[in-house]
Amino acid sequence: MNTMTLWHISHWEFAALAAAAMLVGFSKTAVSGANTVSLAIFAAVLPARASTGVLLPVLIVGDVLAVLTYRRHAHWPTLWKLFPAVAGGVVVGTVFLMWADDEIVRTSIGAILLLMAGVTVWRRRKAEAEEEPDSVDTRTGRFKARSYGVLGGFTTMVANAGGPVMSMYLLSAGFRKLGFLGTSAFFFLIVNVSKVPFSVGLGLIDGHSLLLDAALAAFVVPGAFIGKWAVNRINQRLFEQLVIGATVLGGAQLLLR
Repeated sequence: MNTMTLWHISHWEFAALAAAAMLVGFSKTAVSGANTVSLAIFAAVLPARASTGVLLPVLIVGDVLAVLTYRRHAHWPTLWKLFPAVAGGVVVGTVFLMWADDEIVRTSIGAILLLMAGVTVWRRRKAEAEEEPDSVDTRTGRFKARSYGVLGGFTTMVANAGGPVMSMYLLSAGFRKLGFLGTSAFFFLIVNVSKVPFSVGLGLIDGHSLLLDAALAAFVVPGAFIGKWAVNRINQRLFEQLVIGATVLGGAQLLLR
């Protein structure tokens, strides 16, 4: 029995999942947050809760490729500042998944993503007259790091949608393109691997889901190479606009489904 038969999906549906997996690779090495589109595709083809378990290993493959590509550009002080709050958010997200249905999950995550995008746009417009920072603002408040960290941990646990939340935080902290990608690469590799035991415990990852992951993982690689090629051709302003645009699109998709 092949993987598509196990999941009762057609060849066209598998093609959609493969395209979504390729987009995961692209988002990890070029436009973080674009994989919210992948999230929507997986949730449309597969049962919503099960789709999060299938998507997680695909994301981890993308994270590994991103770390290999941008490992020299990570800003570890920012990571250490975020991890405790993210851990709390993952625990809250796990509890939330025990009782929330798909509609509540989608509405909650969509609203959070749109709120984060709105706040980021407002902050950047307010600072338009100022010189664009060349380095990370190390004075970014602990409260902001904790609030974004909890939201990031929560959204990544319940819907693998932490990318846009962390993107908004990193943009607001003044990260340049390569620092942004290097820091987010390590962040999500560590966070996504830490989510695996929770997902297994909730029954979201099992032998069937891993079989489908094995078939989809190969499509992440070309997406990552395309992203690496594209990111060198995207200027900083366009990069930020694409990240914010992907966040708004992902949030709207979740709210309107």
